[in-house]
Amino acid sequence: MFEFSIDRGPLPPTLQMAQQGKTRMSDAGDVFEFELFKNSLYSLADEMALTVLRTSYSSVLKGSMDYSTAICDAQGRMVAQGLTLPQHLGSIPTALASVLGHYDNEMQDGDVYVLNDPFDGGMHLPDIFLFKPIFHDGERIAFAATICHHTDVGGRVAGSNASDSTECYQEGLRIPPLKLFEGGKRNETLWALIEKNVRVPILVQGDLRAQLSACHIGETGFLELVGRYGRARCKAYLEEIIDYTERLTRAAVRDLPDGTFEFEDWLDDDGIDYRQPIRLKVTFHKCGDAVQADWTGTSPQVKGALNCTLSFTKAAVYTAVKCILPDDIPSNEGFFRVIQVTAPPGTIANAVHPGATAARGLTGFRQLDCCFGALAKMMPDRVCAASDGGNVGVSLGGYGADRSPFIYVDFFAGAWGGRPWADGLQGNANLCANLSSTSVEVTEVEQPLQILRYEFVPDAMGAGKYRGGAPFRRDYRMREHEGTLQVRNDRCNFHPYGLFGGKPGRNARNIYNPDRNDEELLPGKFTRTFRNGDVFRYEMAGAGGWGDPLDRDPAWVLHDVRNEYVSPETAREEYGVVIDSRNWTVDTPATERLRADLRQARPRHDAHFVDRGELPDGIADAAE
Repeated sequence: MFEFSIDRGPLPPTLQMAQQGKTRMSDAGDVFEFELFKNSLYSLADEMALTVLRTSYSSVLKGSMDYSTAICDAQGRMVAQGLTLPQHLGSIPTALASVLGHYDNEMQDGDVYVLNDPFDGGMHLPDIFLFKPIFHDGERIAFAATICHHTDVGGRVAGSNASDSTECYQEGLRIPPLKLFEGGKRNETLWALIEKNVRVPILVQGDLRAQLSACHIGETGFLELVGRYGRARCKAYLEEIIDYTERLTRAAVRDLPDGTFEFEDWLDDDGIDYRQPIRLKVTFHKCGDAVQADWTGTSPQVKGALNCTLSFTKAAVYTAVKCILPDDIPSNEGFFRVIQVTAPPGTIANAVHPGATAARGLTGFRQLDCCFGALAKMMPDRVCAASDGGNVGVSLGGYGADRSPFIYVDFFAGAWGGRPWADGLQGNANLCANLSSTSVEVTEVEQPLQILRYEFVPDAMGAGKYRGGAPFRRDYRMREHEGTLQVRNDRCNFHPYGLFGGKPGRNARNIYNPDRNDEELLPGKFTRTFRNGDVFRYEMAGAGGWGDPLDRDPAWVLHDVRNEYVSPETAREEYGVVIDSRNWTVDTPATERLRADLRQARPRHDAHFVDRGELPDGIADAAE
């Protein structure tokens, strides 16, 4: 009989802490049982998300998938989030805390709570939260939670997403924390109030029922876990999941370099005061096993609807930090404990009443890029350049010849910045939100629209050793008599930045009736009448590049040229690569000579951390 011993060396800090975590929770039960419970709970949150997808009515949910689900403990702390939107990371705990502040001591089995008020737990009015407390033998032990973006909640513009609203009263129906069901009995008054204040009640109430279905799945599944493990052990496991996540997060954060890291960027404008840039500034302080993100220096609250609640700003920070940590760290209260987020009240990052918030999603995406700019100074080998700058919102509403209402709502984001190890992704959801693009066929069947063009835009991405993702353009032709078209996008003035020698991406564009005599270049944010036969084109901004374009492998440049992402002219000018287009090969000697000439012609101190590109006349001074 032979005996062997293996010296595996020291474990990485994260795994050491995980091992310690298992030791510490031994009084809560068997470690293997805990692992089974933990993964069952995560799967339950995912099952809730799939329930919304399969039972919802609107294309915003079943197409774009703009929703989230979660399981929270009895104190309202999030324990497991479903496979949906990172941008909702900070919202559910804040919303549930508001519900508990109103109803904590009077909750009963069969209650369901609803809210959307940005100044009482919500984020913006289209996002409606539903919470169902879960009881066992009379004791509240958990919550099933859902948040869904609804097609319409009333207000002055169909879709309730207008960026040019100036106060929350213009944006739609505000719902403070209320009981949608009480003791299992439906609140008919509230249901009727919602029905009479939205343009498409069939879609809105159908989606509310989808949320209820998901909450029912969450409640049923959690009670099955209680039946399997017992109530006391389930409560202990919920607590341990949070503590375990905190230990993992602190261990991972401890490995990051200490210091202060700041970055600033600008939104084009708020859709009211055109060409007046809006400053975003974030400062990260990292010390030991904790991180603070401070938004002091960010622009004051604006007139337009780009203002964020603090909960939404938190989500942008959480998402950014999560992207530089190991991907197996759960999203829950334990993760949030490690990261403190502050923003002065009355700023665009922490709006106060009665600020308009409908288009705050756009600001949140830009906040993520701002966070990445700061974190690139901390961890340059883990952070990508700027994305396309979404999320772009396109809404169309009106009435058909028979006076039946139609509302189309879609959100776009599809190009990642170049990464330190690879090109940016394209035709893919943004890191901020796992939004899907509604299919062309479904849009044309359900809406009075014809999609004439849906394609990548060549030469628009930022060049780099690892180029930015290619943006796309989409053309819409109106088939109904007329409707109200509302669009909100950004990066029409400020380019998506490149990093460490990478070039910025090309600006976004809104074009009315392209390639016609009456072609019109529109601002980034607008509301206007859309008439039969007219065409609207949206061109997304190209994502920024990472690294020196002259260091890019010529074979990759050839690949991009052959696939029409990059033209032969851009290959020469930006990458210094000469393509023989007759044989589709790289002319290696000519490429080497051209690259040497381009390097020689550069200014001696050309290297820089960030490249923002050139700004239109008058914008640079306004941004100072």
